Order: sequence, then structure tokens, then C-alpha cells
Amino acid sequence: MTQTVSVQVSIMGAGPVGGTIACRLADAGVSVALIDRAALPPMENPAFDGRAYAIAAGSRGLLEDAGLWRALDVVPNPIRDIRVSDGRIGRPPSRLHLHFDHRDAAQDPGPFGWMVEARALRKALNARFPTQPNLHLFAPATATVERHDDRCVVSLHGGSAIECQLVIAAEGRESPLREQAGIPVTRIPYGQTAIVCAISHQRPHHDLAIEHFLPGGPFAVLPMAPSSDAIAGGAPHVSAIVWTERRDAATTLLALDDNRFGREVSRRLGSHLGAIRPIGRRWSYPLSAMIVQRYVDRRLALAGDAAHGIHPIAGQGLNLGLRDGIALADLIIAAAQARQDVGDATLLTRYQRARQPDNLLMFSATDGLGRLFGTERRLLRATRDLGIGAVNRTTATKRLFMRQAMGLPPTGD
Repeated sequence: MTQTVSVQVSIMGAGPVGGTIACRLADAGVSVALIDRAALPPMENPAFDGRAYAIAAGSRGLLEDAGLWRALDVVPNPIRDIRVSDGRIGRPPSRLHLHFDHRDAAQDPGPFGWMVEARALRKALNARFPTQPNLHLFAPATATVERHDDRCVVSLHGGSAIECQLVIAAEGRESPLREQAGIPVTRIPYGQTAIVCAISHQRPHHDLAIEHFLPGGPFAVLPMAPSSDAIAGGAPHVSAIVWTERRDAATTLLALDDNRFGREVSRRLGSHLGAIRPIGRRWSYPLSAMIVQRYVDRRLALAGDAAHGIHPIAGQGLNLGLRDGIALADLIIAAAQARQDVGDATLLTRYQRARQPDNLLMFSATDGLGRLFGTERRLLRATRDLGIGAVNRTTATKRLFMRQAMGLPPTGD
């Protein structure tokens, strides 16, 4: 059955960024078409799989405004402290370390962020889409996009068409719309793989996140909420692991059985959480960074991984995409309420000016940290340890770093 749908905005990609922007716009009265090439994963009875997102304090507002935060069926776990250390496998961390306490970041402090199970966010998105009268969902659907001076036409394979004023590309790093627009991309390979999994442990984590820099890359331990189904009888103490290794080493580690894999985790983690046990699945992702020359084209805006990609060293990848969503949604909603064209070139220019500097800053910081902490040169190791110790003693510098990690302005509350 063919149909023509007229909306203000079409979003390509129903993942966390595209789906959240769609819910935010629809909730504010903006008419939206959300298109994804894949069927939405059935999430009625999902199994614990070990994946989670670190949602920074400054990003939570978008999920709240989109009606997703209250729809999460697993309570997010706060991150109240962050400890950054340097070391070697099987040895205690350097005595020179950084400790960030959320109470030092603002006059009215809240957590740095929250750990949200990936399946909980997916379930919330899937449940929210049908409740939005302004949201038209097409998934699975294959589409072609034509962008004209005065409108866009999204033609769905099968005969239906969508007319809109703006198309948002939230399709991920290999965005077809970005390629169609001829937007130049620079890619930086790291020769590393991220191993993502979860562990159950004997002792509580006390809402502490750890970033431990090792020769192969950063080893992050992130506090998750208790799980009722990760193992039989439930797991009261759970943490997510984001473990960066050189590609060949990661291949070897991923092939280990659970017992041997758990021992390798323990060698890097230390004993402060007591006995540990891998739970859920193991996931792996090749690491690279990506910079695009511009975020916009005629009646087109890039958001999330379609616009940028960074090293996971600071856990900011999704947060940058959500911050894109905050800026873009605010501009679109204001234009729609003023009965203006939401695909106007001036609006798109304002979006790029709002987001590109922040994203470039985070790219530079994560790329530089990855290179600095990935070296085994003794002089550089000694220098960076002294730098860590110096920053830990400097309140103003620590506060700046903390607010950046939270996605908050450098000053003010």
C-alpha cells in the first residue's frame, strides 16, 4: 500500500541518537518520520548481554525531555567518583593518581553520570515510539533521499514517500547520506580493539569508576546497577568493562574460555572488588577516530556517529551524539514554534557552530590521551605520572576536567 506522508523532519537511523532526537521532537509537537534499514530488535524478554552506556550529567536532560529516562526498566547506576591511574599488568597502580569526587564539581553536586544498560534504553525507545502521535516509524525500510532547495523527498522502497523540510542523518559512521552529500571525512586508525563485557564481583563498587592506563590501552571499570538475571539468583554487584588492547592481543583474549578470561580481567583489575566472574556476552569493536569537514549540507544535518567518532578513552562517544541532539532539537523546536522553515540554511549553520568546536575539542583530548598513555617510553611515563599527580593537587584544573566530563559549562552551575 502506497502513501505520502508530510512531516517537518525525517531522521535516518533509529539507534540511541536518532531515536532519542525523534522522541524529543515529537514530544514537542514537531512532526517526524523515523526510518531505519533494520527491524527494531524485539526487546520483550531480552537477556542480560553486558553492554551499557555512560550517560553524562549534561546528556541526561535530553533523555528526560524525550520521555525515555522514566521509561528505563533497569534503574541507572550513578557514577559518583572517578579514579584515574597508570600502571602495568599484574602490578599495583602508580601512587600518583587522579581522584575526582562529584561533590567538587559544582555547588549543587549530582553524579558525574549514570550507567544505563543498553537493553533498557532500547526497550524504552521501542516502547516510546508507538505512543507518539507526531512520530511515523518505518522499520525495516530502505529509502532514497532527494534534497531540493525548498524540500526533501524520502522515497521508501515499496512506493511510499515522505516529504519534509529537513533530513537528519543518524545512521552511524558509514552514513550513506553523508557520502551522498560529498562531505569529506578523515579517518584515524588506532590498531586497537575495544573489548566490552561485564563482571559480577564479590564486593560493592561504591559508585566508583576506574580508568586504569596500561601499555595496551585504557582499562575502564564502570559501576552498574544490580542485575536480577545476569546469573542464576541475580548479581548484587556488577561492573561494566571497557578494555582497550592491541588488535592481535584482543583476538587472543576474546578466544579464551570464561575462567581464563576472568583471570586476565583480574590481573588488570586488582583485588579491591574481590572475586570476579564474567557475565553476559563479550563484544569487540575495532577502534578508530573520524572527523568530518562539516556537519551540514542543503537540508541535511549530521548527528552522532555520522558526524564524529572518537577513542572511547573517556566514555564520551554517545554523549557527544546526545549533545548534538540537544542543540539540534532546541533549534528545530524553536523554529517550528515560530512557524519557520526547520531546514533553513541559517538554522543549520547555527547547529554546526554550536557543536563542531565541542566535538573537535573532545576528539583532540581523547586522541592525545590515547597516544600519551599508549607509550612505554620511560621518560614519557615518568612525565605523565608527575602530571597526573600535579593535576590531582590543583583544584581549579580538576574542576574544569570534571565539568567537561559531565557535559557542563566550564564555570557556573
